[in-house]
Amino acid sequence: MTQEASSPLYAAIDLGSNSFHMLIVRHISGSVQTMAKIKRKVRLAAGLDENNCLSHEAMQRGWDCLSLFAERLQDIQKQNIRIVGTATLRTATNADTFLSQAKKILGYEIEVIDGEEEAATIYKGVAHTSGGCGRRLVVDIGGASTELIIGQGFDAKVLNSLKMGCVTWLENHFKDRQLSADNFANAIAAAKERLRPILTQYTSIGWDVCVGASGTVQALQEIMLAQGMDEVITHAKLKRLQKQAMLTDHLEELEIEGLTLERALVFPSGLSILIAIFELLNIDSMTLSGGALREGLVYEMVDELKQDNIQARTIASLQSRYQLDKAYGEQVANLAVKLLGQCEENWISETQGIAILEAAAKLHEIGLTIDFKTGGEHSAYLLQNLDLPGYTRAQKQLLSEVLRRYREHLTSLPVQHAVSDVSAQRILRLLRISVILSHRRSPDLEPNILLKSNADKLIINLSSQWLKANPLTAAELEMEVNRQSDLNWPLVITTH
Repeated sequence: MTQEASSPLYAAIDLGSNSFHMLIVRHISGSVQTMAKIKRKVRLAAGLDENNCLSHEAMQRGWDCLSLFAERLQDIQKQNIRIVGTATLRTATNADTFLSQAKKILGYEIEVIDGEEEAATIYKGVAHTSGGCGRRLVVDIGGASTELIIGQGFDAKVLNSLKMGCVTWLENHFKDRQLSADNFANAIAAAKERLRPILTQYTSIGWDVCVGASGTVQALQEIMLAQGMDEVITHAKLKRLQKQAMLTDHLEELEIEGLTLERALVFPSGLSILIAIFELLNIDSMTLSGGALREGLVYEMVDELKQDNIQARTIASLQSRYQLDKAYGEQVANLAVKLLGQCEENWISETQGIAILEAAAKLHEIGLTIDFKTGGEHSAYLLQNLDLPGYTRAQKQLLSEVLRRYREHLTSLPVQHAVSDVSAQRILRLLRISVILSHRRSPDLEPNILLKSNADKLIINLSSQWLKANPLTAAELEMEVNRQSDLNWPLVITTH
């Protein structure tokens, strides 16, 4: 059987205003697996003159990049390739000259999509790779345009593409390369002016969560994590980074811990636009999406991947790829949720905490596909490093650390930012208890369990007859009492 028949490849190319990107994936086990990501900093928008004519030098940078991309397209079926141009190619008066040569290099048509279609495709990329319920506000700051979308599920309800981006704002407001208070103030004020005409449209509808996509937001999150902050972007953190940038006089000398040299030139302009968006829309917090335009292009080509619950799709895909026992995973998850239901109300207060408990239960044996003895370590490594659409970086981190400790050796969880520390330890405790009580791998063989919680104290009542008939489980429970109690997590087993 050919590779295309069993596991087809798909390619999405985004001719952006700052960078050209190519994403190659294959569709496997109900999900997509990234095979290649190729990016070149072309800065096409910087080649526009006052008459919106692209310079030959800028076009040549683009053609040189596409010559590299062309090699990888040769082995992919035509119907599985999509190539789009965005803001700069919408604006350039001589775009046809660039596109004509680009088509000869690639051998395929290039669609120059309008701002609304770009926004809609970005939203699909976010929806297919991010979890969460309710309405999303999606913000994508590109090289020459900024897209703002409100949507729910896979449906975008409000779409706007504004003519401002990190490259154009660099040329307009940091042209002298000075990182002065005046330059930042002017850049932020100008971004607010672009935003004001659409402000009411967004505030009247409202949103439940705010998600950022693409380079600017990704660069900000990398800086925050490098500096010991959590992954959630807030206005206070943005202003803190602005102050750090202003400690340097000249843009070419900008050095901030966590900021790559590649991104440094457009960082202040992208930061200014995001500050304006936060202030004018009164955004509390923002997280980073797992996908945007390129992912949206890919998912549009794969009909089988349209599913509302992205986290459920991700879990099912991993169970299939790693040949996990789905029935047993479901059994452990059901038992964990049942035990949680007997605890005090809001014992695990966050909705995402409950989802992480279920996910950990369904995936806890994934490390056994590599080795039994160090299965927990392998589970942790896989969950930390696999692409998990629907889960944030912090949620992946918590999942991996919980699975590292799902059996035998028990230690305290490290610092994490997915849920409260109390909820995180309670997720781990319930998972470990559920794994022990279900080890015979049949719901019919589980004991009748009565559980009570009193703050951090758990009291489990079991039939003495059942414990006598299951001496191995009784011994494991006795060891678990000692392990949890040693960490000041009181656990008591009583009988009836």
